[in-house]
Amino acid sequence: MRFEGQVAIVTGAGRGIGRTIALRLASEGARVACVSRSEENATKTKNEINDTRSDAAKAYAVDVADHAAVQKIGARILEDFGRSDILVNNAGVTRDALAMRMSLEDWDDVINTNLRGAFSFTHALVRAMTKQRNGRIINISSVIGLMGNAGQTNYGASKAGLIGFTKSLARELASRNITVNAVAPGFVITDMTAGLSEKIKDAIHSKIPLGRTGTPEDIAAAVAFLASPEAAYITGQVLCVDGGIVM
Repeated sequence: MRFEGQVAIVTGAGRGIGRTIALRLASEGARVACVSRSEENATKTKNEINDTRSDAAKAYAVDVADHAAVQKIGARILEDFGRSDILVNNAGVTRDALAMRMSLEDWDDVINTNLRGAFSFTHALVRAMTKQRNGRIINISSVIGLMGNAGQTNYGASKAGLIGFTKSLARELASRNITVNAVAPGFVITDMTAGLSEKIKDAIHSKIPLGRTGTPEDIAAAVAFLASPEAAYITGQVLCVDGGIVM
């Protein structure tokens, strides 16, 4: 129970990787604020946790791209839980298209959710961490932010931006005993990718040295490590959980 007595805030916790991260941190003792754009999805994750540990989780519905709304939700979380120990900025969207065909709306949607959302939640909660003189911030980037991908200029820019945000924030907060790291997943099977054909999946597997796609549990394990006391001397790093594809 590495996170007994700690509060974790996980954005994009309604499904996929975020849901799995929330469940993993709760299984090791954390109380969890489950944040999702969808109130229904946030509540489902909250209920999954509370079925095992009574009243260990609460659900919050907010669009992370709405800075003012995030500040209000952040204040509610601090009021409800009394502290902020672990922040996992996981919420993200894709709006894929070739750059020459991409609309400004699709560019802005991805940048505002994936990058601005991480800033907004950090802005809302980091002051509580500095007062505690302890905290963990983990940003979910992507290997696309390191290697790029055709048709994903907006997504790649947002995930590369998260890496720069991580490293700069790590320097700002180190003196307060707050670590800031990023996890860069490779290709992970979630609700968003499960519908791909076997031919496409086989093509992806052929590029991954370990020969398989990742799972949400693979990512959650990396997040749990970076949030734990064992990672107290690690900050400003990008941990690729990708089966070796960037290598």
